[in-house]
Amino acid sequence: MQLIFLNVPYLRAMYQLIKPIFFKFDPEKVHYFVVQRLKWFNDHFPLGKTILRSSFDVNIKGLEREVFGIKFKNPVGLAAGFDKNGEYIEALSNLGFGFIEVGTVTPLPQTGNDKPRMFRLEEDSALINRMGFNNKGVDTLAERLRLLKSKHSDIVVGGNIGKNKNTPNEDAVSDYIKCFDRLFDVVDYFVVNVSSPNTPGLRELQEKEPLMNLLNTLQQRNSKNGVSRPILLKIAPDLTNEQLDDIVEIVLETKIAGVIATNTTIDKNGLYSPEKVTNEAGGLSGKPLTVRSTEVIKYISDKSNKAFPIIGVGGIHTPQDAKDKLEAGASLVQLYTGFIYEGPGIVKRICKELVKS
Repeated sequence: MQLIFLNVPYLRAMYQLIKPIFFKFDPEKVHYFVVQRLKWFNDHFPLGKTILRSSFDVNIKGLEREVFGIKFKNPVGLAAGFDKNGEYIEALSNLGFGFIEVGTVTPLPQTGNDKPRMFRLEEDSALINRMGFNNKGVDTLAERLRLLKSKHSDIVVGGNIGKNKNTPNEDAVSDYIKCFDRLFDVVDYFVVNVSSPNTPGLRELQEKEPLMNLLNTLQQRNSKNGVSRPILLKIAPDLTNEQLDDIVEIVLETKIAGVIATNTTIDKNGLYSPEKVTNEAGGLSGKPLTVRSTEVIKYISDKSNKAFPIIGVGGIHTPQDAKDKLEAGASLVQLYTGFIYEGPGIVKRICKELVKS
């Protein structure tokens, strides 16, 4: 007998009933409340894993794909920032994601910016965050991933790496090297994050000269016992076409594996939410980013003549949003804000529509 959990419309309706309760609380607090209980349900509740997989996992033929040498069971992943410290990977994987990206992680633990630092823009189906790379440090993450990979080598995990807030830009390369070396044996791919607006001066590393230096340095270290890891660059949606031209040139010259487009935006024009929220400092994500992130994907794909893979992220709230990014040139997509607003059933909904098309 088919479980009612398998009914995707039922899952969506249930989440829409529960969401208003969640949205009455501080976004950061309710985030940890939910993921901690998800982990408990997955790890300790009788048949917890079975129920999650039966309800959400995507076992649909035709969705598998190989990108930068890695086999993905489906093209829908979870973006960095949701599970910074790799604490909930198994439970999140059981919600159907084809891959999980952890981080952004820094060499040393840091608390991030002062709270509150995450804000809902409900009228815009968006979030503003200024978290500031809060994480427990790369050593903690590496050990956690080592244990995970010993049990679940089939889960594709990406490591999103950054620099500590107090590290000056002229020393930033050393921070990225420390994270890269420490995670090399426990992640499937790397993401170099120089595009967050919440670490002072970080976006300056997107300029051509420092970025070339950073990526070339990592590429020189990207071989261990004959093994290398795909390195991707995560870029901001606020770059001009001339800057995007530089990004394409840099990716081709450094021979990194590809690009993630895009991070959050600092452009907050045209929002419908109250000014007391829209005026908060931080990066904007969600529906207001849908069109711009797709434009960046298409521009880079066309400019490079599809020379390297792109992971599309930014404002994916519907299956059509995901399809638009794939049609624009993305090989894979990632969710974050859309996952929060639409609920865990969104992964299965997207995958079902992708199979149809």
